[in-house]
Amino acid sequence: MIMYKTPCRKLTGLVGSCVFQSLENGARSGHSTRCLLQLFRSSTCERITFQHLNFLKRQYVTKNTRGLCQRAKAKQEHLVAPLEDQQPLLQEETVIRRVQQIPTLKPPPCTVTLPSETCIQEGKASVPVSEEPATSQDAQKEKQWKEVKVNLEDLPGIYARLSKIKLTALVVTTASAGFAMAPVPFDLGCFLLASLGTGLASCAANSINQYFEVPFDSNMNRTKNRPLVRGQISPLHAVSFAAACAIPGIALLTLAVNPLTGALGAFNIFLYTCCYTPLKRLSISNTWVGSIVGAIPPVMGWTAATGSLDTGALLLGGFLYSWQFPHFNALSWNLREDYSRGGYRMMSVTHPGLCRRVALRHALALVGLSALAPALDVTTWAFPLVSLPINLYISYLGFRFHREASRGSARRLFFCSLWHLPMLLLLMLTCKKPLRDKEDSAAAAPSH
Repeated sequence: MIMYKTPCRKLTGLVGSCVFQSLENGARSGHSTRCLLQLFRSSTCERITFQHLNFLKRQYVTKNTRGLCQRAKAKQEHLVAPLEDQQPLLQEETVIRRVQQIPTLKPPPCTVTLPSETCIQEGKASVPVSEEPATSQDAQKEKQWKEVKVNLEDLPGIYARLSKIKLTALVVTTASAGFAMAPVPFDLGCFLLASLGTGLASCAANSINQYFEVPFDSNMNRTKNRPLVRGQISPLHAVSFAAACAIPGIALLTLAVNPLTGALGAFNIFLYTCCYTPLKRLSISNTWVGSIVGAIPPVMGWTAATGSLDTGALLLGGFLYSWQFPHFNALSWNLREDYSRGGYRMMSVTHPGLCRRVALRHALALVGLSALAPALDVTTWAFPLVSLPINLYISYLGFRFHREASRGSARRLFFCSLWHLPMLLLLMLTCKKPLRDKEDSAAAAPSH
């Protein structure tokens, strides 16, 4: 038996009437309800039943001898044709309309109508005067190659910003301190050549660093005014300046000083430009690599004076290595927004807790390194005592920065680091162990 899909109320009424009529006929003929049930059970044809909670779904459930199966039948089309007035409406609904893509409209050239001609000559069309828009002309000019013109008067300032002259001055100062702390007689000529070569190597490294970071420096407020970002010089000009600094600087350190110092200078340029610069966008380990870069200049000063790599050189490098963490971590704490905007992975951005802990840890390490200096026969025993106040002060500021994690505490720690390093190097120089005492101790040592 096949039943078509009808509304629920009609279907239930039809089934109810059929059952009621069957019961009434059975009562008249003397059959009981049990006979009626046996009649339904004995039938082998498919019968249509309904699940109690599936009336709203309008689906059919057929009972077979094997089990239950659910089957949905599509609604049949009307056998009777609709009204004549509804046929056009149905035909219009069945039409598939294809919408053509509207082409992009090009702005027409602006037409300027001269009012004097329209007033004098009536009946004649106004004469359009086509002019190109100013915006399209500006866009065409921007796409064209432009020649960067640089005045000779502006070159010193551009070169100073390209080479980060303040950072270069700090590098030369630490290299000079390493040269002065070496346990050898002071040689002024070698000192000047080593300082000049170290400064040229630092200028080259900073210039190459800015060349690689132009698209990222443009997103930061601190670096958006650099020469390459503003287009004051061309990238070729910057690379040429870096090569003009690196080649003479390394040649000067290698030939005029000693090959060990030249190798350290070349390695430092490579470490800064090819390791530290790309790591700034990859991992927070760039801070540790950058600290190694900053620790090499005093070692270069020591090797320029002695020609060898001694424990004193490593101690000076350790001072610079530890000092850079409270200095740079405090600086980067107040520049977190800038570094995040530029895409740099700094400790202050991704690991703020680690940033504060590392700053405090290395501020305390300066106290231990100061106590280690006389043990390594670099300074006298007065140096740990005279340097203790400034080391304790920077450690106290590092502790406040670790506890408060505020901009004010970071700013105080950063400004303290600016005067702490020159003061520490000056105290180390004044407490340097005299060369005569070293010669006496070497002579008193038993020879084998």
